[in-house]
Amino acid sequence: MSKQLCAVMAGCGGISRAWLDAIQTIPDLKMVGFVDINQQAAQERAEQYAWKDALIGTDLAQVLTATRPDVVFDCTIPEAHPQVTMTAFAHGCDVLGEKPLADSMETARRVVQAAQAAGRTYAVIQNRRYDPNIRRLASLLASGAIGEVTTVNADFYIGAHFGGFRDHMRHVLLLDMAIHTFDAARLIAGANPKAVYCHEWNPSGSWYDHDASAIALFEMERGIVFTYRGSWCAEGLNTTWESQWRIVATRSVTWDGAAGLYGQVVAETGGFFSKWVEVEVPAASPTDRVGGHAGVISDFVRCIQTGAVPETVCTDNIQSLAMVFGAIESAEANRRIEIAM
Repeated sequence: MSKQLCAVMAGCGGISRAWLDAIQTIPDLKMVGFVDINQQAAQERAEQYAWKDALIGTDLAQVLTATRPDVVFDCTIPEAHPQVTMTAFAHGCDVLGEKPLADSMETARRVVQAAQAAGRTYAVIQNRRYDPNIRRLASLLASGAIGEVTTVNADFYIGAHFGGFRDHMRHVLLLDMAIHTFDAARLIAGANPKAVYCHEWNPSGSWYDHDASAIALFEMERGIVFTYRGSWCAEGLNTTWESQWRIVATRSVTWDGAAGLYGQVVAETGGFFSKWVEVEVPAASPTDRVGGHAGVISDFVRCIQTGAVPETVCTDNIQSLAMVFGAIESAEANRRIEIAM
């Protein structure tokens, strides 16, 4: 029987609900503490999810000392992630945190080094990787069924009327959302970034204070080119949150970001146009990493229990973060930027 892990949640804002909905389905997890700078928020989360014996507090170190948990779930704002993770490491805890890994590449490198020095696992909840449809696509490409991937294109067009702080953020699309698509591109291509050229702008009619649209061209390993076109102020004909994709290899495949996966392979050549037949896209494997938040958290728990390495461990996820900050640096400098880890 697997050991039940005890956990403390740091940060009890809106996003914590998605985590706790998932945690309730995982029998190997017990919440022993809730921490927030607003103690009432922490108390409310504990009560809403019936963790009546959990310790409530505003000081993470004090709660960790009192509860001695195995893991910390970091649902704080990006600027607080380094402090939370460092405190967790100091108390012998592994960490699963909200994206992004950190609020700068310099800080991300420092946190990754701290995790390695402490011998702790630090992973990021890239929940969109655990969508069954993207796993089907990734499996199809990895099988070689459409040949060697050369080009990956993604379109993200959603008119998102959030209100609040996002309306006033700089680089709002790249900072707050694009990491999901960039991380998905790494999964789909099976390649890491090498360089990027990005252009940002704020279209007429945008309700954001700063640039809410972007086009980025990434040079990836093995000569793969990944292009991203995105907007958070595009009204009508919206894509899904998972973007719309076209992958080009010896053959081609498209994905609409939902259940629509369609591919073609060459059946006959010799004419002006080749003749094509549809390629079968297999269903997601029941043993693959699926399940959104619940899938990521369950996988993290299993890895802590067995000593395995989570797919979204910080040493890997920093590559996705580097795409975000590389794109921002390129947009600000208006030139191609080489991406360095």
